[in-house]
Amino acid sequence: MRQRSLIAITAALTAGALTLTACGSRDDSKDKDDAGGGGTTVVIGVDAPLTGDLSALGLGIRNSVDLAVKQANQKDYVDGITFKMESADDQGQPSSGQTNATKFVANKDILGAVGPLNSSVGESMQKVFDDAKLVQVSPANTNPAMTQGPDWNGGKKVRPYKAYFRTATTDAIQGPFAAQYLYNKAKKKKVFVIDDKKTYGAGLAATFKDEFTKLGGKVAGTEHVNPDTKDFGAVATKIRNSDADVVYYGGEYPAAGPLSKQMKKAGAKIPLVGGDGIYSADYIKLSGKDGKGDYATSVGQPVEELPSAKEFIANYKKAGYKEAYEAYGGYSYDSAWAIIEAVKKVVEDNDGKLPSDARAKIVDAMQDVSFDGVTGKVSFDEYGDATNKQLTVYQVKDTTDPAKGWKPVESGTFTG
Repeated sequence: MRQRSLIAITAALTAGALTLTACGSRDDSKDKDDAGGGGTTVVIGVDAPLTGDLSALGLGIRNSVDLAVKQANQKDYVDGITFKMESADDQGQPSSGQTNATKFVANKDILGAVGPLNSSVGESMQKVFDDAKLVQVSPANTNPAMTQGPDWNGGKKVRPYKAYFRTATTDAIQGPFAAQYLYNKAKKKKVFVIDDKKTYGAGLAATFKDEFTKLGGKVAGTEHVNPDTKDFGAVATKIRNSDADVVYYGGEYPAAGPLSKQMKKAGAKIPLVGGDGIYSADYIKLSGKDGKGDYATSVGQPVEELPSAKEFIANYKKAGYKEAYEAYGGYSYDSAWAIIEAVKKVVEDNDGKLPSDARAKIVDAMQDVSFDGVTGKVSFDEYGDATNKQLTVYQVKDTTDPAKGWKPVESGTFTG
């Protein structure tokens, strides 16, 4: 996203111990969940909104990283290394994300970070991590500028930060993918476009609108809203009077759910469509029965339908997390595992030990990481973007059980 996106989880591990080397710590007392190779402890940091409106997605991210860490230890995946997780709550706020990034950098045991959810938060963290040569892998940031620079849409793509990677595809693909589906498949020709003025929402809405009009669609109106108000009466009236046959919302589910409900109560009986930021069971809880028929796009193919995800889903359930893995669970697991793979390469290349410049070496190793993950093939292009460009359109089919309400209706890649 997200700033946030295939369905969305908690338990925290203790991270810490006495530092004995520049990049690791001795930890000879391991419980059975963390039974790894012993010797050196490597911590993976996780930054996500663990409280607040977006916590459903954030907890899914944290739990999925926790699962990856536990699995790596149970498999003794990296000889001589025990992995641990340290999580930090950004509440969806860039200032908190930057503070968390600074804390992660200060902890020499942390050799990689997963997160955040929101693109605006990610932007506040990138330079902090890059300056410290600490690799960052986001499962949910989708703003194209984060990997391809501010002029990405003007034919001048320049990677701003070498240490930043992501397993989610970008809004340069997601917005147009939604536009093609709505115009060509759903036969929607007149759209009312709304965004929340945030990095993720505004960027997503812009790429959607560009493709929709290129296809021949008409824009019936545009509006910017404050997502914190939750009162969308005025914009609901504008939608009703616009003669639009669909609404596209660039933003996240805490505002999108109430917007869907209020616009339909106002008489605009048309579907609301959004990106991965609204693809959550909480959207259905907030929109209620009025959300039936609404659409969302999300990164990748449905996790539940991927053979590669069966083990992840089974292990997640077995671990007993209270929260669902939500939209970014599989991508978070794969993000953590990418860090684990990079650590493995660095250790193996250094005679079984972490080098003194492990952080920098891990950044370099990440560029060549390639493995079969939960979400499919995981690897990165020259910008640090995921090479997996799959996307899926979901529709709310059932509002009686929010956890099962979203159903996939179309999967594929953007053709442009």
